[in-house]
Amino acid sequence: MDIMSIIGLIGCVGFIFYGIMDSGVINNFFDLPSIVIVVGGTFTALMITFPLKVFAGLPKQLLKIFVPQKFYPLSYISDIVTIATDVRKSGILSQEDKISDYKDEFLRKGLQLAVDSTETDLLRDIMETELMFMIDRHKLGISFFEKGAALAPGFGMIGTLIGLINMLAGMGDGGDINALVANMGVALVTTFYGSMLANVLFLPIANKLMQRSDDEVLCKQIVIEGLISIKNGESPKPIEEKLLSYIPPAMRTAKGKGGASARDD
Repeated sequence: MDIMSIIGLIGCVGFIFYGIMDSGVINNFFDLPSIVIVVGGTFTALMITFPLKVFAGLPKQLLKIFVPQKFYPLSYISDIVTIATDVRKSGILSQEDKISDYKDEFLRKGLQLAVDSTETDLLRDIMETELMFMIDRHKLGISFFEKGAALAPGFGMIGTLIGLINMLAGMGDGGDINALVANMGVALVTTFYGSMLANVLFLPIANKLMQRSDDEVLCKQIVIEGLISIKNGESPKPIEEKLLSYIPPAMRTAKGKGGASARDD
């Protein structure tokens, strides 16, 4: 469970709600036509923009925000060094019975290819191709929320224009002041809904998904470089030093102090 995401969402909504209650009546901020324009318009426009598979994958994307799979580079480096040490002592075939010990499917696949005597260039090509398509899938999910962040304020502005047009039309017909105020309220509330949807929901989720993707990509790059180094017959210590260069110096000092492993316990 990602407590920061939960606290952030609750806090953001809570602060806005407090501001509403402190300065006015909450009923002033509820308008069904405005909700329909902004929420309905945004998601139907997203339906035009993205295929059905993206919408089907939304629960999985949201799960990554609140219940993410953690990726610890140091744990992957530790596993690669362990593999390199075993291979140095007993050869690559010694890993055949240990492949299932690792819960990371990407690492298992790469190790199986190495055990099957796959040529180094082909091994890198296969692994990097799989990584590239994984990144493309991640980008598609991220772009959904980025596009939503762009569309929501736009539909808020459309609602504002509808309210202003109705208000001006009422003025031209000599309408009463209550109708004019009501239309003005719709005009402003739709802008509020659009900004809320973009800045409380879409943009934070897009940024968090991008961070999650970067963490996973880094660990998979470590796997690729580590397995290639093992195939090239490099010693465990140089492999470790090479892979540690992938992470910030501050993170390297945490070596051996915890973090989930790619190996099943």
